[in-house]
Amino acid sequence: MPELQRDQTEDTAPEDQTREAGEASPGAPDELPAAPEHLGRDLVLYSAARFGLVAVVAVVLALLGVPVLIGITVGLIVGLPLAILLLRDLNNRVTSGMAARGAIRRAQRARLRAELRGELADEGAPDAEDGPAQP
Repeated sequence: MPELQRDQTEDTAPEDQTREAGEASPGAPDELPAAPEHLGRDLVLYSAARFGLVAVVAVVLALLGVPVLIGITVGLIVGLPLAILLLRDLNNRVTSGMAARGAIRRAQRARLRAELRGELADEGAPDAEDGPAQP
C-alpha cells in the first residue's frame, strides 16, 4: 500500500503534494477539493438513458401485442437491472461524482462548525485574549 501512495504522489505537482500532506500555502485559506464539473451532465445522461431503456422495453412489448400500460410497467421493472448491466460506466461516474460532492459538503460543514466553535479564527482579527486593538 505505501508503494501505491508513493506512485500517486510522484505523478502530482509539488503544490498538490503539499496540499495532500495537509499543509496550506502561507496566506491562502484551506482549499477544498473542486466539485466535479461533469456531474450534472453525467446525471442527466444517466437519467435519460434509463428513461430510454424503459421506452425501448415498452415499445418492444407493445409490438408483441402487450398493452401499453403493462409494457411501461414491465419496462420500469426490467429497466433497473438492465441499466445496472448496460450503463455501468455511466453509473460509476455518477456515483463517484456524487461521492466527491458529498465529501466537499462534509468538509464545508466541518469547517463551518469549527468556525462556529471558534477553532478557526480569522488571521486579521485580534485575539480575544489581547483585548481590543489599539489605534
